[in-house]
Amino acid sequence: MLALQTPVAPNPVLVETFDILRRRGLDIEIGIGEELVLPLDRIVVSHDLYILKSHAALWLSLAEIIHMHGGRLLNPFPACLAAQNKIVAVQLMQAAGVPTPRSWVTADLTVLRSLVQEQPVIIKPYNGGRGIGIRVMRSSRELTDAPWPAEPVLIQEYVPPYDEVKVYVIGEEAFGVRTRSRLGEAPRRPCGISDEVRAIALRCGRLFGLGLYGLDVIEGADGPLVVDLNYFPSYQAVPGAGARIADFIEGYALGGVCAGVPAQIGSRDGLVNLAELRELPT
Repeated sequence: MLALQTPVAPNPVLVETFDILRRRGLDIEIGIGEELVLPLDRIVVSHDLYILKSHAALWLSLAEIIHMHGGRLLNPFPACLAAQNKIVAVQLMQAAGVPTPRSWVTADLTVLRSLVQEQPVIIKPYNGGRGIGIRVMRSSRELTDAPWPAEPVLIQEYVPPYDEVKVYVIGEEAFGVRTRSRLGEAPRRPCGISDEVRAIALRCGRLFGLGLYGLDVIEGADGPLVVDLNYFPSYQAVPGAGARIADFIEGYALGGVCAGVPAQIGSRDGLVNLAELRELPT
């Protein structure tokens, strides 16, 4: 298990998951980034399976080393890397026909003034998470007063949601969790999802090659839109999440199940899958 730091309150879903796996006879070792000093010349693949939970640059770097040395990762490293970069993730989803808000990328916020005059936009850090650094711009004045981003940003049209839900996926199972109400923030609680949203969620898993992942989906005027994708979310409020994740991890470790097979997506030269796309010349 690869994580960046020891949380103040451990995720109860993960605690239950690892307890179940230990009772089944699996050896679990947890690596905490802030507590390790790793000699790079002596990093070797010594475990049957590595689980990448952290989204931090440190563990993504170490996960890439494990991947290059032939180690097995859940989720696979190329899938995590593509999902972590919101610019790459949105382009892949749009190319594959996954419904997302209209999106742009630029290094100069001043060129967005004419766009903001037409409609509000959301500015997101390209590798952010948990809503950190996201800003809604509704006017040219707000854009002018905004701090200049230190890293690339993704710009998306702001779509007022009729409804908003987090979709958590474990293999081929998709679960809806609502995190807010019309009156504001609310405790997380399970909710139903439509067949269309479930199909979109599973399509994203096949596109990226993910087995444990989550999506933020809003219901806009024209139907559901995926506004965020991330690997290995919290799964809090998903019924029986600990046992379900333990089953998936055990099956993956023993070779009985695998993460989603990357789907084919369109390109100028025909159809390629995600693994092939990562090898295309730039």
